[in-house]
Amino acid sequence: MFEIDAHSGLLRAVRFVPSPNCDARPAGSGIDVLVIHAISLPPGEFGGVAIEQLFCNCLDPNGHPAFHDIHDLEVSAHLLIRRDGGIVQFVPFHLRAWHAGQSSCEGRTRVNDFSVGIELEGTDDVPFEVAQYEVLTNVTKALMATYPNITRERIYGHCDIAAGRKSDPGPLFDWKRYLEAL
Repeated sequence: MFEIDAHSGLLRAVRFVPSPNCDARPAGSGIDVLVIHAISLPPGEFGGVAIEQLFCNCLDPNGHPAFHDIHDLEVSAHLLIRRDGGIVQFVPFHLRAWHAGQSSCEGRTRVNDFSVGIELEGTDDVPFEVAQYEVLTNVTKALMATYPNITRERIYGHCDIAAGRKSDPGPLFDWKRYLEAL
């Protein structure tokens, strides 16, 4: 089970790689939504440091042809869960990560203001690993304990809040398995 340090906004005993792509949440913004994403860099490849480099604004545009168009994006997520279940935290939970982009949720825009974003290392066409589901479930339970307005009904895929623009976590993400485990 994971524990969130209320003061720092960090998961205890998890590697923290601070991303500059975050800022303070607007005054009065509560944390009440969890957004599940999926990412792989280069596309369709797992492992390596490219995701961390992207979230830290140091992705080499010459490192892979796919990096040329994304190397200057200023994006982040609160957490990345690797294929083996390893976790990297980029943004403390009390800060606003830049993960949702243009989106809307529950009739509200500016989803980054009130959400936590978790990236799973994966793609739309490759099943996620057992270790990822286990870690995601345990992290979600810690988030729900710390931010009780995050409920099972307030967990969304990026595809749900940016319909037509995003497809992640993709059709192979097992929502039933994940939500039943909560």
